Amino acid sequence: MSDKTTITGSPAQSRTRTLTLTGLMTAVLCILGPFSIPVPISPVPLSLTNFAVYITVYLLGMKSGTVSVLLYLCLGTTGLPVFSGFGGGLGKLAGPTGGYLIGFLFLALIQGFLMERFPERRPADIAGMVSGLAVCYAFGTLWLAWQLHLTPAAALTAGVIPYLPGDAVKIIFAAVVGPKLKARIGKV
Repeated sequence: MSDKTTITGSPAQSRTRTLTLTGLMTAVLCILGPFSIPVPISPVPLSLTNFAVYITVYLLGMKSGTVSVLLYLCLGTTGLPVFSGFGGGLGKLAGPTGGYLIGFLFLALIQGFLMERFPERRPADIAGMVSGLAVCYAFGTLWLAWQLHLTPAAALTAGVIPYLPGDAVKIIFAAVVGPKLKARIGKV
């Protein structure tokens, strides 16, 4: 019997559990994603989507966490109102904030990679979230600059700098809550 089998039951139960949690976390992304606060100086609203991605990756790991984010993006692209401001559709993904939405995939991959490479190490968890968010921001900023014909500096000022303090809080909160939720879910 493998370690995974002894902890979570049979391989079929493990797959069912993973699929269920992936669906559940996709739903969490779809619920938290639309709630946003417009920022007067930016086309990018404040949202909890990146926090939801952090928690998703904590609970599911790199592979299933990234799949969950991909499912969220697919649902939003089909027109379901799961993006910020209860928006959806290909236009939202192709619009000025679409780069940040696609960047959530990189966030999930990078955070998940570092968390799996260095398990149960909070500094690695935080480094994964910060590194993933940096790549997400880079992708989103370049997309924003291209879409709105801004210089990279102007795009950074509009799409990144105002959000750094809030993102620091989200990362700290996720680093505290994520392991606790993971431990709780592991006992179910």
